[in-house]
Amino acid sequence: MSAPRRSTSLRDSSSDSERMEGTGSWDDSLDWFKLEVQHPASRSVSHHANYKCLLEAERVLVEGRGVVLINTDEAGTLIVTNFRLIFLSEGTENIIVLGTIPLATIEKFSKMVVKNQSAPRHSEKTTSQRFLQVIGKDMRIVVFGFRPKTKQRRAIYDGLLRCIKPSRLWDLYAFSCGPFKFTNANPKVRLLNEYFRLLGKGLCRASMDMIDNGSYTMSNELWRICNVNSNYIMCPSYPFALIVPKSISDEEVIQASNFRSKGRLPVVSWCHPETGAVLARSSQPLVGLMMNMRSNTDEKLVAELCSQLGDEKKRRRKLYIADARPRKNALANVAMGGGSESSSNYFQSEVVFFGIDNIHSMRESLSRLRDYLDAYGTTSSDGTLSLLRHGGWTWGGGNLSNMSASVSTLGDSGWLIHVQSVLAGSAWIAARVSLESASVLVHCSDGWDRTSQLVALANLLLDPYYRTFTGFQALIEKDWLAFGHPFAERGGMPTVSGSSDRPPDLCRQSSVGSFPLPPMCQSSGSFAPPTPSSSHAQNQQSPIFLQWIDCVSQLLRMYPFAFEFSSAFLVDLLDCVLSCRFGNFFCNSEKERQQVGISEACGCLWAYLADLRSSEGRSHVHCNPFYSPLKHNGPLLPPAAALAPTLWPQFHLRWACPSEAQAGELEAQCRIMSIKFSKLQKAKEGAEKKAKETAIVVESLSAELRNEKQLSSSAMALAKRASKETAAIKRAVQSLGCKVHYASGGDTTVDIETSPVKISQKSVFSPSTRESVGIVQHEDKSDLSVSISVAADDVVSSNPFGRVCDTLCPLRTRDGGCRWPDAGCAQLASQFIGVKADYEALDSLSIYEGYFKTMEGGK
Repeated sequence: MSAPRRSTSLRDSSSDSERMEGTGSWDDSLDWFKLEVQHPASRSVSHHANYKCLLEAERVLVEGRGVVLINTDEAGTLIVTNFRLIFLSEGTENIIVLGTIPLATIEKFSKMVVKNQSAPRHSEKTTSQRFLQVIGKDMRIVVFGFRPKTKQRRAIYDGLLRCIKPSRLWDLYAFSCGPFKFTNANPKVRLLNEYFRLLGKGLCRASMDMIDNGSYTMSNELWRICNVNSNYIMCPSYPFALIVPKSISDEEVIQASNFRSKGRLPVVSWCHPETGAVLARSSQPLVGLMMNMRSNTDEKLVAELCSQLGDEKKRRRKLYIADARPRKNALANVAMGGGSESSSNYFQSEVVFFGIDNIHSMRESLSRLRDYLDAYGTTSSDGTLSLLRHGGWTWGGGNLSNMSASVSTLGDSGWLIHVQSVLAGSAWIAARVSLESASVLVHCSDGWDRTSQLVALANLLLDPYYRTFTGFQALIEKDWLAFGHPFAERGGMPTVSGSSDRPPDLCRQSSVGSFPLPPMCQSSGSFAPPTPSSSHAQNQQSPIFLQWIDCVSQLLRMYPFAFEFSSAFLVDLLDCVLSCRFGNFFCNSEKERQQVGISEACGCLWAYLADLRSSEGRSHVHCNPFYSPLKHNGPLLPPAAALAPTLWPQFHLRWACPSEAQAGELEAQCRIMSIKFSKLQKAKEGAEKKAKETAIVVESLSAELRNEKQLSSSAMALAKRASKETAAIKRAVQSLGCKVHYASGGDTTVDIETSPVKISQKSVFSPSTRESVGIVQHEDKSDLSVSISVAADDVVSSNPFGRVCDTLCPLRTRDGGCRWPDAGCAQLASQFIGVKADYEALDSLSIYEGYFKTMEGGK
């Protein structure tokens, strides 16, 4: 027994209403009396429009107060902006993540009415409850309850109706916001850089000048970059530059494109750097209704993909043509002129069918999986159908039939089977290229859905570079964006061709055409955005890229040491793609994005994700704590037994089972340890830096100390030298019959004794006075007070020299003292002249003790 679908659980018919009445599943969630008293009605333009949660250029359009999120029984304010549907908690105005969803992520929404059965005596007062169900492309189904007798639900519904799918591409929020701080470099430059790496020209760097003048056509021994599609005339959905065999001319490239659907001829996506084996991609061949159409140019081009093996026998490598479709689907395409290759027409080739279903099967499968998760999750949009809600049922001892039904429903969704088919096909391709050195050509019908999945996943398995942040971006930009996966059609967004000035007719639609709407939704009003005309265009939405990311998460689970990024990075990447906040994934081809000027007008998703990581470095949640590039530095070749996918908890279960959606305990603990290690590493680096600074300071102080020691030694040497010179001067003065006395303070004092009665004459000498009497003052010495007593040989007072001195000396003092030798008198003339001559010599020459010893020896 399969689980009931979430959308069909809400009935408007009388029988279904009776089943829902009295269950209390929604009645218990709403206390309408309290809400009606506390909150005013909604308004189209809020007086409180400046909410702190708004992003750059985000504007509030409609808000409704007193709304209840049925999934979690929370009351709050529901806001419609030009970018999101925001649900804020009561009072605090904090964002409730489950109830907040970007408008572009909404697949469909509908109004619902549930009638409540009153007591028998009040049967005439039957009331009804009004709900708004929102179904997202990100696996969530949420239901909002509104107060009765108000127009809140109508206001919110009309706001969503106006904003959910704009008729013109440039009405999207990304154009209103602009690049902001997440500027986008031209993706053509990055594509050429990846081409250069594949050709072994990684040292060359592309530039816009190179693209403008066409000088990017480089080559190696086997392959060349071709610019024949630079104006997108040959193939509008292919990039401006292609890698083709070097032996194929531009004319042959154009001829070969005529034999392939949409002009998508075989081109190289990846080439082995050592063996020369290549992984190529194309669309289906146009073999005609009779399957007898051939193209010599196409066969030559495909044959050139099988270059010679590098062995002595000069053998040509084998070619595998991998058709992603089931064989019956390939045969059915013959009616439209398509089909598949015949191995007899392509030299040494083998055709293999992978049996992967088309986009419609994938869309329906994901919808069934979403309903299953909503039915059996802990935050179901309808509590009556949630077996795990409120703890009323457990796997361990509950109803086994219900458990069996839920497991059966998961299997019936078919999603994991489809994921396994893509994984198995990619692993098979990688094994052929790596183990057999064979070349593989991959295609489906148009070569932009299943082909992109298989080729990109095989690239990821073969090349470790693509398992890094930078390489993963290059891989997506090459095999998904440049090679024309129609993101606008698959995501239900406006295209360049659909963007006009006509009235808003919401030119894109969701996959609602594939699912029966519940009667209540049909009667109460529902909205699934319509597309312009044909029924074929109305069913082009499909989660092809989401499924590929799911496959990458399965490989990350199998090889936790091989990827630089984590599962959280993949979830945030998907959220950015689905939200249309950035312009990288707008339009259906490189040509359309260039035509609109996406890279200049919108922000860059890759810059945004890199900015998130820059704040925390390797400890950020986007970084895989187990990443070890040396452990898996070659191809990943998972065996078939390992390709058993499981639900991706971080994405599939995050809304229905939030507690189970968290990262594994081991990864969480490892991340915590990584953060602690990062902090310790920073502390260590800080300590080392301080230690270096301290060492520099100590070295500086040591140098200053050494300088001080040198200066001290020099001063000591000068002091010793001065002491020796002073002793020499003393001996010289004493040799003249003078008595010399040294004191520590003041000026020089000279005493002259000229009679038996010692008459002391004292003169205070200034520095100039000392110089006049021959006392040498060195600038490096400290001042000395020198007391010199001169005893005259002639002590007779009647000495004629004395009388002459008494008569002639103009400087003689009143008390009879003599200020010798300033007076210049004749007393002791011969001795004074000799002393003065000696002092003048000492003033200009350095005096050494040995000199006076020599003089004394001569005497």
